[in-house]
Amino acid sequence: MKSRGTLICGVIGTSPGFSLPDSQGVMRGIDADQCRAVAAATLGDAEKVQWVLLAPQQRFTALQSGEVDVLFANVTWTMTRESQLGLQFPSIYYYDGQAFMVKKALGVNSALELDGASICMLTGGTSELTVQEYFSANNMTYTPVVLSEGEEARAAFLADRCDVYTIDSSSLAGFKASQGEAGEDFVILPERMTAEPLGGVVRKGDERWFDIVRWTHYTLVNAEILGIESGNVESFMDSEDPRIRRFLGMEGELGATLGLSNDFSKTVISQVGNFGEVWARNVVGVDRGYNNVWTKGGLQYAPPFR
Repeated sequence: MKSRGTLICGVIGTSPGFSLPDSQGVMRGIDADQCRAVAAATLGDAEKVQWVLLAPQQRFTALQSGEVDVLFANVTWTMTRESQLGLQFPSIYYYDGQAFMVKKALGVNSALELDGASICMLTGGTSELTVQEYFSANNMTYTPVVLSEGEEARAAFLADRCDVYTIDSSSLAGFKASQGEAGEDFVILPERMTAEPLGGVVRKGDERWFDIVRWTHYTLVNAEILGIESGNVESFMDSEDPRIRRFLGMEGELGATLGLSNDFSKTVISQVGNFGEVWARNVVGVDRGYNNVWTKGGLQYAPPFR
C-alpha cells in the first residue's frame, strides 16, 4: 500500500451517513471517514484513498481477492464471517440493530402488526435471515421483495413496491433524514430484531495490518475521551500529561510498534478529527446512545495507549 501510495477502501457508496458522494462527488459518511483515518495513519494523508463501490454481495469477495485493502461497508461482525470467510474485524465503530421502516399511512406502530406485509430487503447480507427468523418466531407471514443494492430498495419503498423497508436502524435514519420534509411521513418502528455491531474488515494472515486498522479506530475514540479535536490538537503538544504525550507521539515509540510514525495519532486527529467529530458531521437523526464514548455512558472504549 505504501509503494502504491493509496489505500484501496471498499465501501457501499450509496448509504447515507455511511458512504455516499456529496454534490461535488466527494465521498462522505462515517465509513468514508474511517477509511480516511487509516490513510492518514499509514500514508500521512487522509485524502490518499481510492474508493471501490461494492454491493453487499460483492464485499467479501473483493476483500478476499485483494481487490481492496480494507472494508468499511456496513458490515456486521458475525461468528461465521470470521470462522469461515478468512476475515477479521479489528473493532466495532457502530453499534446498531436491524429495524423496520413504514409509511405513517400504513397505520402501524409495532413490528408485531406487520403480518402479511411486503418487505423490501437487501440480498447478500444478514437482513433476509433475520426477517425470516423474526416472522417465524412471531407466527406471522410476509412477502419478500429482495433487491441487490440499497438505492434500489429505497426507490422500491418510495414507489410503494413494498409496505416495509428493513435494514440497520442507522441506515433507515439516514435515509429518513435525507428525504427532508417528506421523511416526516416515515416511521421507524421501535423493535430491534438483532444486535448489529458494524466493523472494519481485513483479511486474516496479516497481523500488522489488523493492528493498524484496529488502533486507528481507537485513536479516534481515545482522542474524544481526552478532549483532543482537529481544531485544538496543537494546543496539546505542550501537555505534561504522560498519557497525552505518549498518545500524540511526543514520548515513547508506540507508532513504531505498528510500523508507523510515532505521531500517527496526531496526523489522524489533525486531518480527520476525533470520533465525536466524525459522528457529528455524518450521522443525522440518530441519538448516539451506545455509540457514545464510555465516559458519556456509551460503549466506545479505547484500550490504553501504552
